[in-house]
Amino acid sequence: MLGVLLQTATEVPPSTPGPAGLADYWPVVRRGVWFVVGFVAVTLVGWFVVEPVVGEYVQRRNRNNPTIQEAVERYVRLFVLVVAFFVAAGTAGYGGFVGDSALVVAAGTLAVGVAGQTVIGSIVSGLVLVVDPEFNVGNYIEWEDGEGTVQSITLRVTRVLTPNGELVTVPNTVLTSQSITRPYGRGRRRVVEHVGIAYEDDVSDALDHLTAATEAVEAIEREPTPKAYVDDFGDDAIVVRVHYWISDPRRQDVFGIRSAYARAVKRRLDDAGITISPASKRELEGRLEVDREN
Repeated sequence: MLGVLLQTATEVPPSTPGPAGLADYWPVVRRGVWFVVGFVAVTLVGWFVVEPVVGEYVQRRNRNNPTIQEAVERYVRLFVLVVAFFVAAGTAGYGGFVGDSALVVAAGTLAVGVAGQTVIGSIVSGLVLVVDPEFNVGNYIEWEDGEGTVQSITLRVTRVLTPNGELVTVPNTVLTSQSITRPYGRGRRRVVEHVGIAYEDDVSDALDHLTAATEAVEAIEREPTPKAYVDDFGDDAIVVRVHYWISDPRRQDVFGIRSAYARAVKRRLDDAGITISPASKRELEGRLEVDREN
């Protein structure tokens, strides 16, 4: 009996001491520490280094547009958190797990992309407009469906104030898919006027009067010098193109300046006996029959 008890005692495995059991969890603890350290480090660098740099750049280009500044800051923070997660996962040795779930992430991204294609396209277009150095708040722009002064640029739409005082909301995808014209920039605008002159009048004399008429309007710049050119031979008149410049058009009544110039042109050409936009001439052919029975 004693031999059986001794044999049974020898077959029972010894119990694991307390400190040796904690050692089994050390790899998990170490990975967790590295994950936290990597996540915090990337987040701090992104929020306190990258975000201020991006925010300052956006603020410098959009001083009168706090909406885009706040939106960009939120998106930068979200992007930093995503990057911090993947960097922390790689640092902690969870790269295999992230790689195994990449297919799920890709499927989810595809589903979101298809569902929100229009919204995502507008957001991407908004970012393109924000980083474009030639597209800023306060610019006067013309596109296929309208024109006006840019009031604000958000990540989805751009708000434009038209010459009629209407605030138009234009999707960013429209502005990035069309040609945008800036009639003026850098504090100066070139104005183009077209005037029709009768074929019987002296064109050279008319060109001189058209350029001299700019002197009657104080808001028209003397430099660059206003110019007048023969632009086209119309059916009933010679079309003349006049170029002149005005400074800081955002603070001036452009339509008022054009109206003042038109009145000055009318006075000068009337005094010179030059016909503006002569009436159309048409030859009529036909036959009249008179019924004399009654």
